[in-house]
Amino acid sequence: MSPVAVSADRRFHRAHVKPARRRGRLKGLVAPVLKAAGLTLVALVIVYRGGAMVAQARVLQIDQIVVSGNGRVSRAEVLSALHGLEGENIVLTDLNEWRSRLLSSAWIRDASFRRSLPSTIEVTVAEREPIGVGRVKGQLYVVDERGAVIDEYGPKYGDLDLPIIDGLAAPAGVASETDELRGALAARLLVSMRATPSIAHRVSQIDVSDAHNAAVIVTGDPALIYLGEDRFIQRLESYLGLATALRERVSDIDYVDLRFDDRIYVRPLDSRRTSVAAGPAGRPTPVSRTSPPKR
Repeated sequence: MSPVAVSADRRFHRAHVKPARRRGRLKGLVAPVLKAAGLTLVALVIVYRGGAMVAQARVLQIDQIVVSGNGRVSRAEVLSALHGLEGENIVLTDLNEWRSRLLSSAWIRDASFRRSLPSTIEVTVAEREPIGVGRVKGQLYVVDERGAVIDEYGPKYGDLDLPIIDGLAAPAGVASETDELRGALAARLLVSMRATPSIAHRVSQIDVSDAHNAAVIVTGDPALIYLGEDRFIQRLESYLGLATALRERVSDIDYVDLRFDDRIYVRPLDSRRTSVAAGPAGRPTPVSRTSPPKR
């Protein structure tokens, strides 16, 4: 047998080995990538088909809305505001959007929604609290604890025993930048009286024309009582305790100013103003006559 000739150049043999190793390494890298891509595609198909199945599942369509926390607002009014929610998919529907619709109701201060699978939505509402009847440009409105208008006052609110509030809006032609302050002053006064119902029930009218000086009228007493913008109950209690003695000194009172804690200023209907201070045993003692305070 004849001997096989072999090239003396070793580089020739190496050249046949290296390409084979590169192809094997490339194949080892591509295969996992293709496998991962395939698994991702399968997962996306499953998610898509699963989402479509959830969206079309009749068992997940809302068929009941349970309402709680409502008093002034009827269940029918709540459902009317949520018209179209029934039939929506309980998983996919945007409850924040439905909540925004419900908050457009004048009486509803806040609302929360809860999903109860498979097909019930639980709605809990918090209503605004009426604290007075505001008189604005000759019209009466129910106002809440912030002094904001809830609704026009009418026969349906006849059960509300609330004081009349004047001065919530500036007269026509006057800048209204203090309207919010007036409402806030009325709200602070009325909220402060909750702790003393015996005092609150005696207040029949409130005037906040001056955003820094609330005035009230109590039942059975025509005098206007100025209380300032704080310590409302303490000042009103002091007046009620001295009212009889004050009437002995000034029979017909126009207004009483209680903003100065050490004195009570009284203006008679004849426009003369008497300054008095509490004397021994709580009896008022005349001190001086001065000009009327800024109203």
